[in-house]
Amino acid sequence: MPLVFYYRDKDKHEIDLLLMENGTLYPIKIKKAASPGSESVKHFKALQPVTEPAKFGAPHKLEVGLGTTICVANDLLPVDRKNWYVPAWLI
Repeated sequence: MPLVFYYRDKDKHEIDLLLMENGTLYPIKIKKAASPGSESVKHFKALQPVTEPAKFGAPHKLEVGLGTTICVANDLLPVDRKNWYVPAWLI
């Protein structure tokens, strides 16, 4: 079973859900819009330091997996090569 977290930093970068499973973080945003735009995944970049063990202070690096924006879109659609819009009805 994955661990579930919420993320918000001092710069107000917010990620609604972070699932961590097998050393990989999966960021999730939840939006009411049908087409939230690429702005919905911009805060996922705040996770990049965890992929560098010296900055995070961990004995090994974590990976950042596919990001998801759950929204009211009709279809499963790519935002970019690492992020997807997932229709709420699909989950």
